[in-house]
Amino acid sequence: MSQKVVNLEKKNFSLVDFLITNALVIILIGLGVVATIYNRNFIGVANFKNMGTNIGPRFLIALGVSGCLITRGTDLSAGRMAALGACITGTLVQRSDYSGKFFPDLGDTNILLVLLFILLVCGCFGFMNGIVISKLKVPPFIATLGMQTIVYGVCMLYTGSIPLGGFRTDFTSIATSSFLEIPIIVWIGLIVGVAMWFLYNKTRHGKYMYAIGGNENAAEVSGVNVGIAILKIYTLAAILYGAGGFLLAAKAGGATVGTGLGYELEAIASCTIGGVSTTGGIGRVSGVLLGVMIFEILKSSLQFLQVDSSVQYIIQGLVIVIAVALDLRKYLAKK
Repeated sequence: MSQKVVNLEKKNFSLVDFLITNALVIILIGLGVVATIYNRNFIGVANFKNMGTNIGPRFLIALGVSGCLITRGTDLSAGRMAALGACITGTLVQRSDYSGKFFPDLGDTNILLVLLFILLVCGCFGFMNGIVISKLKVPPFIATLGMQTIVYGVCMLYTGSIPLGGFRTDFTSIATSSFLEIPIIVWIGLIVGVAMWFLYNKTRHGKYMYAIGGNENAAEVSGVNVGIAILKIYTLAAILYGAGGFLLAAKAGGATVGTGLGYELEAIASCTIGGVSTTGGIGRVSGVLLGVMIFEILKSSLQFLQVDSSVQYIIQGLVIVIAVALDLRKYLAKK
């Protein structure tokens, strides 16, 4: 009899623990259900496509941040790098007949070459992040906070803080076109996600990344070149931010220095909701995608429920804090 009571207590404890650990996900899904009851258009095809085009670029940015988090780091420059990518893209894909063309004498540039240039520029800034963190031993929080300000200043100098528009239709069609009824921008996100899954799970780089996040000293003793690995992680992260900015520009049909503002915090929250631990060594690409989707459902639900935009920011901020708090709770429980 006593044994049955003990087993029952264990089961009850497990259930309570599960509910607490996944409370945020449960609440956000519940919010989506309420939004559906309030307005059936929430589950309409149009809204799903809209959420898909929002998720695409944010997923790329979150993937970049995830690698930093897995190695017990972070990247606060993600949003500003996405803005830089969007603004540089904007200056290179404007129509030749646009009155406010940034480079009046520039002809129609190849979209793929523009993308490669964006990835190169943002990758250089990520490389600098990696150098500062791995060689100068500056904590990732401080290093990327400084880079956030530097990139913002560079973006303002480059554009003169002028809003950019007049994009060519062959560029904006990236966000407006579909394949098999699914937006192209979603397919791009899925393809990059599969590539990152392969990198995280099937390559030496991925193994090194998780080893560093689990125990950096032990990884170094076992032969992992921690400095080079960190350098690669932050460079790749910045490349993903640049790609995200490229897609953001296509979706918005315009770009400003304010593009991507706060996206780094949203990415951190999405990663944490999806199971990427801020304490390092834990995280999956599928979890990152789930986290981004849940966060997007939150924002869309609040809009359909006609919640004031100011209150929406407050709720999103609370979600970020709660997500990290729940992650730390799991870490402390394991210890």
